[in-house]
Amino acid sequence: MNLNLTPQTKHPSQACAAASRRTPALHLRCAHQHLHAYSTPARSPPPIPRSELLSRPDSASASAPKPQPHDPNAQGPRRGIAPPPARPGAAVGRRGGAGGGDHLALLLLLPRPHPRLLQSPDSNGWRASSAPRSYWPPPPTESESNGYLRVRCNGGLNQQRSAICNAVVAARIMNATLVLPELDTNSFWRDESGFLGIYDVPHFIKTLKYDVRIVMSIPEVTTNGKTKKLKAHQIRPPRDAPVTWYTIVALEKMKKYGAIYLTPFSHRLAEDIDDPELQRLRCRVNYHALRFKPHIMKTSSEIVNKLRSEGHFMSIHLRFEMDMLAFAGCIDIFTPQEQKILMKYRKENFAEKKLVYRERRLIGKCPLTPEEVGLILLTMGFDNTTRIYLASGELFGGKRFMKPFKVMFPRLENHSTVGPGKLEENTRGLAGSAVDYMVCLLSDIFIPTYDGPSNFANNLMGHRLYYGFRTTITPNRKALAPIFMDREEGRAAGFEERVRQVMFNMHFGGPHKRIHSESFYTNSWPECFCQTNARNREDHCPPENINEVLESQFQSEEDMDLVEATNQTDPTSQTE
Repeated sequence: MNLNLTPQTKHPSQACAAASRRTPALHLRCAHQHLHAYSTPARSPPPIPRSELLSRPDSASASAPKPQPHDPNAQGPRRGIAPPPARPGAAVGRRGGAGGGDHLALLLLLPRPHPRLLQSPDSNGWRASSAPRSYWPPPPTESESNGYLRVRCNGGLNQQRSAICNAVVAARIMNATLVLPELDTNSFWRDESGFLGIYDVPHFIKTLKYDVRIVMSIPEVTTNGKTKKLKAHQIRPPRDAPVTWYTIVALEKMKKYGAIYLTPFSHRLAEDIDDPELQRLRCRVNYHALRFKPHIMKTSSEIVNKLRSEGHFMSIHLRFEMDMLAFAGCIDIFTPQEQKILMKYRKENFAEKKLVYRERRLIGKCPLTPEEVGLILLTMGFDNTTRIYLASGELFGGKRFMKPFKVMFPRLENHSTVGPGKLEENTRGLAGSAVDYMVCLLSDIFIPTYDGPSNFANNLMGHRLYYGFRTTITPNRKALAPIFMDREEGRAAGFEERVRQVMFNMHFGGPHKRIHSESFYTNSWPECFCQTNARNREDHCPPENINEVLESQFQSEEDMDLVEATNQTDPTSQTE
């Protein structure tokens, strides 16, 4: 299986054949040589023997009504799949407890998941497209460049990924030459991988050759017969800086010093940019140019192949680590000693602020516990035969928080348990996060349990949207909080039906209008999408091959330069 990705808009066999005939500069090959068509469900995983489950009711979801096509222009999510009818059943236990017996009773009473969840949502004719739709001039030559842009991308893998996209756009805005971005690995991951150790650099440079000029380092300059390295002037850019900051403040310093060094460079360019072509450039960087190194792709491929050999699989980003819990201020469910640890971490790393646990939870700011995630899946009809890939760091609170989830869903895997031999040596730090990213990207269903400030979840949701509207289940924590709180306080009547009404009232990763709270990297619709048979001209699809679009524009530019040069030297042409 090949994991080089391009958005799938045809049957996989057609997409693979077409991709093999294309110029490879910008158009990547398909993710799987034999990827299941979205409309063709793979074989189900083998069920646990009937003797172990005692009995299993017939599925109540088979008669569910067919979902209506979703209108992406509608504000907010819209119900895409009708929930299966409720069945009586009790779900008991306290938040953060280590129960499990009653979860089996709930499992036996609930229907199987709606089959539409294992297919991509209705695209309504939309498909991914980041090719330019207007004239896009080639990047400046060395002599035409305004200078060199150097950046240091801080944070985790996906925060750095967004920063790389912003760096390319910033270089384009300033008509500058981009120095290969630096990744601040020491402060977060404590490894020395850097850009060269994580991403395919030749592919990155080649893919963006029509967008920006990229060099490995700032070159040396010769002045008065002496050669020395050009020193970049260091600037701390403002957070979410507008385009005008780059065209005025940063560009002025670049022209003065010849090179500037922007650090730190996390969230240093505003996400909302009026120019749709610059937004499409972000998508070209994020979904085409940034390809992981071969050993990461190979490891990811082996894991996905192994998981798919037994049928569909689901990936879950379980965000229940110490940093996120301390940031959210949700500590009341932990022991006094654990609360001290969280409070100490918060005081050392975040601004002081009074946080009330109940208030935070009611507004959806508390991460879901593993048990709550399991109960949500049960109410949606998933059973203990479901194969789940867990992408998470070290869960805070120890095994007691995972025990209820493992009782409900014992078939859990991660990149250590399902990967090839010696996997741990190759998947520490950024590389391990990269493997998790690829496996979650290619899973049949992806569930982020905390999408707030989680760059991993946000980027994956955007990538899955771009890569063929792959099914994503995003729990609405604010809507679910009062339901779980009622259950904890003994008011469990109607629990399953209430949860289902929340969970089936969403777009499941289908095309939808970006709302104010959504990041561009979570939802790049409509800038990076087009529609077949579109009514609006701006939504029409350009040629599928990005490289052909840019190559034709680049060739036209060269032809115009040649004509001008000929006219200047040929008096006959000037007379004519």
